[in-house]
Amino acid sequence: MEERLQKLMARAGLGSRRSCEDLIEQGRVTVNGKRAALGQKADPSRDHIAVDGEPLESPERFIYILLHKPRGVVSSLSAQGDRQTVRDLVPFPGRLYPVGRLDIDSEGLILLTNDGALTDRLTHPRYESEKEYRVLVRGEPRADQLETWRRGVMLEGSRTAPALVQREGRAHGSAWLRLVMHEGRKHQIRDIGRLLGLPVQRLIRVRMGGLALGDLALGQWRELRPEEVKLLRAPAKAVPAPARATRRPPRPAGRPRPSRNR
Repeated sequence: MEERLQKLMARAGLGSRRSCEDLIEQGRVTVNGKRAALGQKADPSRDHIAVDGEPLESPERFIYILLHKPRGVVSSLSAQGDRQTVRDLVPFPGRLYPVGRLDIDSEGLILLTNDGALTDRLTHPRYESEKEYRVLVRGEPRADQLETWRRGVMLEGSRTAPALVQREGRAHGSAWLRLVMHEGRKHQIRDIGRLLGLPVQRLIRVRMGGLALGDLALGQWRELRPEEVKLLRAPAKAVPAPARATRRPPRPAGRPRPSRNR
């Protein structure tokens, strides 16, 4: 049966469907020796599909690695100068790809896997998978700044989705926030903080879906337990919309105010 190339590639562990679409657009995918086009379908039982000249093969088993990414480490697989990548920190055999990204100045939970279907579930906007962060911002946030963050702000022409934002404590003229969201725009947290006058000084992802970073040391990694993989596959819990302030309805004109005297 023919299926879209990006779906076949994701199933083979090449990343999310969106990242596989990028590979197709970059001309790195061929079908029967010819450069593939975005939207093209193929039947792996009779078509020869290759990525960078290597035949497309399904992994022998799915692998799931939890890594505590330090600052200064690139979360992509492509080297950037002499900077380390997340793959450099995980000397585990096989083809593994990071799920989502943390910018080079951020730290915390990164999942590496060859399970394309799970990658799609955790990164595609339609699944609204939760991500939780601890964020250190400069200064003392005002109530109105936090409320604006919760309700969403305009970034690049569209409003960000509602998020859970709570103040957790102070640290030498700065404040720690707990942030739970299901969006994942590039640099979204830092851009919102800058827009609201709360520059982000430190950003740590501590949870992705049902998977928590826990006490895993900085720079360390481990394989997930079966029950943790099951949690990642579970339906996402939606972030509740922030409650709106309620107002008492106006009293009808001419209606006397009830007396407190009996």
